[in-house]
Amino acid sequence: MDITREPWEAAEPVIGWLLDADPALRWQVMRDILDAPDAEWLAERGKVETEGWGARLFALQDADGRWDGGAFAPAGFTQQDWQAEGQPWTPTCWTLAQLREFGLAPTCACARRTVRLIGENARWEHDGQPYWEGEVEECINGRTVAAGAYFGVDVDPIVERLLGERQPDGGWNCERTNGSRVSSFDTTISVLEGLIEHERATGGSDRTREARRTAEEYLLRRDLFRRLSTGEPANPDYLASIHPDRWRYNVLRALDYFRDASNLYGTAPDTRLGPAISYLMSRRLPDGRWPLDKILRGRVWFAVDDGEGEPSRWITLRALRILKWWRRRSEESQTPQSAARA
Repeated sequence: MDITREPWEAAEPVIGWLLDADPALRWQVMRDILDAPDAEWLAERGKVETEGWGARLFALQDADGRWDGGAFAPAGFTQQDWQAEGQPWTPTCWTLAQLREFGLAPTCACARRTVRLIGENARWEHDGQPYWEGEVEECINGRTVAAGAYFGVDVDPIVERLLGERQPDGGWNCERTNGSRVSSFDTTISVLEGLIEHERATGGSDRTREARRTAEEYLLRRDLFRRLSTGEPANPDYLASIHPDRWRYNVLRALDYFRDASNLYGTAPDTRLGPAISYLMSRRLPDGRWPLDKILRGRVWFAVDDGEGEPSRWITLRALRILKWWRRRSEESQTPQSAARA
């Protein structure tokens, strides 16, 4: 099957199902799948602050701007709690990531208030560092850059730190301070997402683009999921559709990053993404939707999917917009001469 020629009409039966969703998801369907006029999807996006999941998260916010009393972990959460419940996903850093995924308008009143209060009150549990100055782990700092850049915070100092923390093979690993000298899929994708958000906000620099290039090469050389040494999947979960991703790497997340970077700069997809695209296509259900393979263990504010093994609107949205990008950009990159030879 020629993936770039897959009929787009095959997605039409699921569009109504996608639109029958929270505004946080619906506006992205309108923009990314339906190519709705800007005024229409922007009006829908504006509802995230006051309706549905976005409004629910703000109703759960602490008076000081944080969530669940902490930056990375809830107030009073113990190691025993962690072992019994798993990693909690309710504190500030994870809630901000979810609001960014929902597409909360960064200039809305709730966003501006939250950014200010977090700057005044939130401190990282590691050593009391002010929230917007970052922590010590690259994966945490990648997410902090992504959130800060998205919500209009100056996170240049964290970016500078990350640029100096690359591994020799091109990516990042939050175990660097413990002696690691090789990159991690999980950490690398978090930093890449932060850097592309920073470039969107500031224009970036030659240094940030070079750092992204080497990190992208780290993933591309591995077909986004393989061990370089054996060619086998580096981790079974890398092939699973996980939502929300949190800090976990997977092929869908990596493809969505490459889509974002390609669209930002108008560049053609790297042909080495082909195996990952083929794998994504193979996971589509007969009815045109994609399933949710795994929900990460741990405390959440509320569910945004119907459960493991069930068709997922979030996974389906991401898969469809990746395939749409792949087809469009691939076609745009063909010259008349190369098209004639194909």
